[in-house]
Amino acid sequence: MPPSPETASVSTASTAATLPILLARLRIPLMWAGTAVLVLGGHAGLSWWGRLPLFAVALLVYLRLGRVDREPRTVLPPVRGRWMAVSSPADQVPSQGTHAYGQTYAVALVAEPADGTRPDIGWRPLTRPPEDFPGFGAPVHAPADGTVLRVHDRQRDHRSRNSWPWLLGMVAETAVRELRGPAGLLGNHVVLDIGGGCYALLGHLRRGSVTVAAGDRVTAGQQIARCGNSGACTEPQVRFQLMEHRWPLVAAGVPFRWAAPAPASTDAGGAGTAPPETWRPFTV
Repeated sequence: MPPSPETASVSTASTAATLPILLARLRIPLMWAGTAVLVLGGHAGLSWWGRLPLFAVALLVYLRLGRVDREPRTVLPPVRGRWMAVSSPADQVPSQGTHAYGQTYAVALVAEPADGTRPDIGWRPLTRPPEDFPGFGAPVHAPADGTVLRVHDRQRDHRSRNSWPWLLGMVAETAVRELRGPAGLLGNHVVLDIGGGCYALLGHLRRGSVTVAAGDRVTAGQQIARCGNSGACTEPQVRFQLMEHRWPLVAAGVPFRWAAPAPASTDAGGAGTAPPETWRPFTV
């Protein structure tokens, strides 16, 4: 007997919800396999036409496929003061240009004081010490009550990449960093289990600044680290993202919205406000 329309509809919805999760689990292994076949397949007698399709599929899954559409999770902003998003799901999804490592709805925040003391992008100097940026060392707060699952706190805070020559070179640098896995991209980071099958990641933290350890319970708004310049970032910033798995390597990103205290410049200005728009300063 064929399934009823109602059963078929439920089955289709379930498949639509499961597919992004499956792609997230397979994304990195598929990309590595596609790259290996592309580079080494010739030694096994495979033609270009036999190698390119697998790599193209792997690249498509890595960059564009695997978006989880669900009700956003409401959390507190991880920063206080006047900040600005340099990438945000408010403007594009995936916000980082890729779904990999649970980054679909990630937001990258830099401190943007009203007095204009944050160095802007230019030709000179090529790099700056992280201490030149007002966000370096700023407190980072837990976005929700939860349990600390993992702490990575050993990477150094490198000099800035906010000059035009360095920005062009960031593509190659990021590719090299990715050889280390998620930690190479995210730098020093903390992963929190905030319940309901949702995990929060705070990245690019300052080396030695994390004040919690795996197994600790944290409360919403509690300071847990400081803003740093570790991993694949152009200047001191805070990376914030929600995921449906504790390991970024196989995680799919989860959408979020701010709870009070919400950024003052968002349209709603209160509980449940949207993520900040790119290049638009906001105050928490």
